[in-house]
Amino acid sequence: MTRKELIDHIGEKRSFLCVGLDTDIRKFPPCILEKAGDNAYEAIMAFNKAIVDATAPYCVAYKPNTAFYEAFGTEGWRALADTFAYIRANHPRHFIIADAKRGDIGNTSAMYARAFFNDLDADALTVAPYMGSDSVKPFLGFDGKWVILLALTSNPGSMDFQLTEDKDGSRLFEKVIRESSTWATPEEMMYVVGATRGEMFRDIRRCAPDSFLLVPGVGAQGGSLEEVCRYGMTDDCGLLVNSSRAIIYASSGEDFAQAAAEAAKAVAGQMADFLGTYSKI
Repeated sequence: MTRKELIDHIGEKRSFLCVGLDTDIRKFPPCILEKAGDNAYEAIMAFNKAIVDATAPYCVAYKPNTAFYEAFGTEGWRALADTFAYIRANHPRHFIIADAKRGDIGNTSAMYARAFFNDLDADALTVAPYMGSDSVKPFLGFDGKWVILLALTSNPGSMDFQLTEDKDGSRLFEKVIRESSTWATPEEMMYVVGATRGEMFRDIRRCAPDSFLLVPGVGAQGGSLEEVCRYGMTDDCGLLVNSSRAIIYASSGEDFAQAAAEAAKAVAGQMADFLGTYSKI
C-alpha cells in the first residue's frame, strides 16, 4: 500500500485507528470456546473474523501481534496467515501490520522480509533497530511495503536505553530516527512511538517531521489521544493509533463483536474531531 492510498483511506473514513489483533484465547468469550472445543485454530479464526468484520467500518488498519499466534505452533501460524488472507480478501483497503519486531544480520533479515512480505502479504512489519543499518535495509525495497522501526516505546524499560543521552545531549531514540531516516524515505518507513509519552511527540516531530508514526498505548495503557494528536499530527495526519485490548475485549459475552464495534466507533468519532482540528485532510 502506498502512502497516498493510506492517506486517502484515512481522509475518506475520518479515522486513523489501527485495531490490534492481540488474540489471546484465555480472554475469548465462552461462546467462541464452546464452539471451537480444543481446536485453537478454529477459535482464533472465529474470533478474528467476527472482530474484523465488526470493526472494519471504523478503522483503517489491523495489527496482529505475531506472538499470540506463534505460541500455538503450526496451527497458530496457519491462523495468522489465514487472518491476513481474510482481511485482504474482505477488507482490501485496510493496512495490515505484522507486529513481529524482527531484526537480525542481513541474510536473516532478508528471510524474515520474504516471510512477512511475500508469504503473508503484510503491508508493514515492525523492526528492531538495535543491530543497525544492515539489519534493517533488507526489509526495504519491497514494492508498497513498509518498515515500522521501533523508536520510543511506552514500556517502563524504555528508559534503560532509549532516553540515554550522549555527550552532546542527543537521546538514543533521536539518534535512531535521524540515522534511519537516511536509509529510507517517509514513503517506506514509519516509527513506533508510545502514546504514553505525550509532549515528547514534539521532539519526535523535530526528528521526523513527515513520517507516519504507529502509536500504541491508547486505551488500556492510558495514553492520551488528544495529546498524541496535538503534538504528533501532521497536515496529512501522519498517525496510525493502535488500540487492542480496549476494543477486542470490550465484552466477554455473545455480544463481543458488537461491543468491539461500538468501542472502535467511539474512538473513530474522537479521531474525526482531531483530524478537523489538527490536520488538513
